[in-house]
Amino acid sequence: FPVLVYIHGGYWQCLSKDESGFAAPPLVSRGVGVVAVGYDTAPEGHMDAMVLQVRRSLAFLARRYSGIRGIYLCGHSAGAHLAAMVLSTDWTEYGVVPDIKGAVLVSGVYDLEPILHTYVNDALNMSREVAQRNSPMLHVSPAAPAACEVLVAVAQHDSPEFRRQSQEYSQALRAAGWAVSLLDLAGVDHFDVIEKLSEESYVLTQV
Repeated sequence: FPVLVYIHGGYWQCLSKDESGFAAPPLVSRGVGVVAVGYDTAPEGHMDAMVLQVRRSLAFLARRYSGIRGIYLCGHSAGAHLAAMVLSTDWTEYGVVPDIKGAVLVSGVYDLEPILHTYVNDALNMSREVAQRNSPMLHVSPAAPAACEVLVAVAQHDSPEFRRQSQEYSQALRAAGWAVSLLDLAGVDHFDVIEKLSEESYVLTQV
């Protein structure tokens, strides 16, 4: 069976995998496994460590459940950032290559530099070097022959910065040869754009 790996948001400093099961019922009823991934949030967690933890979780999943018929990544906000960083992973370091078939990046942050001088960085305490090292926008690798499809989704009522970054990241992926679609979801904001995954009829659940 295929597996959806969900990576939660919360500006890298709140929420956890324990609040991340809302997408499970409609997907499990269709024969899709759902895995919620946790990571050490700030201030205990550091950005480098969070990225490493999420990458390791994918490697663990691939090793532990070798019969999975494709992994589909889904991340929201900070979780979309972490999912995008998974796409830039050099898996030779991990001894396993997860069979990632698709990625759904919802209302994500793909360039961390704009948040360096905002309150969000108070807990993260990122330097410019850390922000650049962990910005998916700066680490778009050329699409490999087996590269997964990517869906970049953004809410109509997301802030202009979220909308700008979603558009620019999807353009950068496309320029690097990735199969990417940009989905602009009408009538939703930064929060219900992902919360509605609990509804079977919601467009993103269907996708």
